[in-house]
Amino acid sequence: MADQVIRTVDLFAGAGGLSQGFAMSGRGYEPVFAVEVDPAAARTFKRNFGCDVYSGPIEMVTEYPEADVIIGGPPCQGFSPLGRDRDDESRSQLNELWRHYLTAVREIRPKVFVIENVPEFQRSAQFARLLELMDTDPVLRDYAHGHGVLHAADHGVPQSRRRGIFIAVRDVDEVPWPPPATHGPDTRQAYRTVRDAIADLPVTPIREEIGWDGDQQDLHLKRNPRPTSLERYRAIPEGGNRFDLARNRPDLLPRCWAEKPTGTTDVMGRLWWDRPSVTIRTEFYKPEKGRYLHPEADRPITHREAARLQSFPDDFVFEGTKIEVARQIGNAVPALLGRAIAEHVHDIAFEP
Repeated sequence: MADQVIRTVDLFAGAGGLSQGFAMSGRGYEPVFAVEVDPAAARTFKRNFGCDVYSGPIEMVTEYPEADVIIGGPPCQGFSPLGRDRDDESRSQLNELWRHYLTAVREIRPKVFVIENVPEFQRSAQFARLLELMDTDPVLRDYAHGHGVLHAADHGVPQSRRRGIFIAVRDVDEVPWPPPATHGPDTRQAYRTVRDAIADLPVTPIREEIGWDGDQQDLHLKRNPRPTSLERYRAIPEGGNRFDLARNRPDLLPRCWAEKPTGTTDVMGRLWWDRPSVTIRTEFYKPEKGRYLHPEADRPITHREAARLQSFPDDFVFEGTKIEVARQIGNAVPALLGRAIAEHVHDIAFEP
């Protein structure tokens, strides 16, 4: 058990995957304030953590409470390859939101701050400017820092997902990097797999809408695919994809795929039981968007299965519609990756 309460502020908090991981570490982290612009995600954070949540743009926050740690991930779409179709102005606005994060750091002056983003952020001009500020800014230069790309699967998440992490700690000589891996090669534990995460759930979901099963939220939701879609799913083996569909049932191949014989191998893909999943994104319920077919059932993964692959515990409650909840799940930092970061931060900054 933790000996002290470590107050956290979560900026661009989403549903709270990072805060959930910090809580799961058992090191005494306690959220005291969060900022999240999406109303449904803000309600989710409030429900699970109970602290004050500002549901609106971070630019409108006028003051922050005292805190020991700031965590958060400024919106990544401006940096992400999936955001390349945005216009230059909207990309610039997104990319500059990290500056508001630094405003909070300067006001609160926490012992630690953690910035989470896509790996591309650490190759951007904005990140180069951040590193410059860490050497020149009168507040930020008091922080030692470490950064790099972490693979969620190395930390017990049953998913292949890479995130850029920046950790800064005030009044220490260095921030060791990276946090030690607990799973995978050169560790004592194998990667956690799709089977580990979801095999105990019913193969055939019954419920169509979010509801409750006793005191637990039921997110194991079925969809009602068209007969043609069902036939397509049946033509794809475990680990297969749209190219298997082309081989096995060319009569069912959409024209756009037939005319594009190359491209991503994840589209209309089926997961493997005994590997970590691919990265879970916001439209995991659409097999045409990626490798989101269940390893054996002829259906996409459910909201509960996606949440498990993101390492959310089953007692974490999501607020909103099915689409809003899916967006929160796909945008979240995997909770177990958050826990690894929390433990690393504690070892550096708060161990007596």
